[in-house]
Amino acid sequence: MKAPKSFRLHIGLFGRRNVGKSSLLNALTQQEVSIVSDIAGTTTDPVEKPMELLPLGPVLFIDTAGVDDVGALGEKRIQKTMAVIDRTDLGIIVSTSQDWGDFEEKILQELREREVPVILVFNKNDLYESRPCMANSFSAEKLPVIKTSATQQTGIQELREAILKSAPDDFINRPAIVADLVGPGEAAILVVPIDKEAPKGRLILPQVQSIRDLLDGDSFCMVVKERELREALNRLNKPPKLVVTDSQAFLKVAADTPPEIPLTSFSILFARHQGDLAEMVRGAMAIDKLKAGDKVLIAEACSHHPIGEDIGTVKIPRWLTQYVGGKLEIDNARGRDFPENIADYKLIIHCGACMWNRREMLSRIMKARQLGIPITNYGLTIAYSLGIFERALQPFPAALDIFNRNK
Repeated sequence: MKAPKSFRLHIGLFGRRNVGKSSLLNALTQQEVSIVSDIAGTTTDPVEKPMELLPLGPVLFIDTAGVDDVGALGEKRIQKTMAVIDRTDLGIIVSTSQDWGDFEEKILQELREREVPVILVFNKNDLYESRPCMANSFSAEKLPVIKTSATQQTGIQELREAILKSAPDDFINRPAIVADLVGPGEAAILVVPIDKEAPKGRLILPQVQSIRDLLDGDSFCMVVKERELREALNRLNKPPKLVVTDSQAFLKVAADTPPEIPLTSFSILFARHQGDLAEMVRGAMAIDKLKAGDKVLIAEACSHHPIGEDIGTVKIPRWLTQYVGGKLEIDNARGRDFPENIADYKLIIHCGACMWNRREMLSRIMKARQLGIPITNYGLTIAYSLGIFERALQPFPAALDIFNRNK
């Protein structure tokens, strides 16, 4: 089974047109992933290539259009290229020793502002004389500098080694989803309703990832539907350490789970795993400040077609309207179609982002924070709207403390 994109280290290749980014990607992957041509601007949209880069593990290379593209279409391509930075865990800036200038400095600044590790590659080393003083200045800044010739296949192994050394610690030591809340030899019950949007014959990704995380943590795991929870609890001779539910079943599961057993939802687990739980707890508390007519953005990483009582387009708007006591102006965004201007929104509500890497979710949180826009996620919103917020934060003492200090 392929590793999902959210578990892959996202490596973005940036640079001007015709510096050899696509050739470099083909050399790294040893496949003809990107079209290569002497014509500048051959790559028009980001090209993704998932692969295993041993011993690091699953990675996703993203080849981008040149940042010096021209014309109206070129401007749109540049916008797509710069958007890739938001989901980049490791940036590779490709240039030649002769071409480094303002374009490259801008990319370097954007990556540094996000605290993204950077590798500098001077490609076409077989065609251009090297400039030792430039390489030395970057080395003094502790930026890895690799000299390559993609066409001659030189420097490729050195680049692979640099990628391994520069991979962020939080990727190599990825935080747990749920196992740390349960512990080895202890049990968790996962409540998994089967709704119309669940793929037939499969569980949805956060549920599968949680099960695997528990197994990796040497914990026991029982999976039940919501109507079977009470019977499952009665059959156990020892209470579980944690009950985790789909947020849409929060009320029933909370009613069936004894108060001494900690309870939360998959979505709230992913607020911690993929985002910033503390920031999203504060964002959920902004629901109290909403009033009729306020603009709210509900964003979902998946681009599936909504079916029936869809959570993002039907259920959350209904629960929020009931809580606020008036109609809100709600916009929905799917996939990577996130509004460039979010300043008019009073609240942003995001899905758990299980399909993304953590950096992309953190980039959206950062943009909201910079503008002072509260941001939270589906599970926290549902728990707050239904009056069980404190119960849902029980497994997270630091987050619960934020709620208690600010309510």
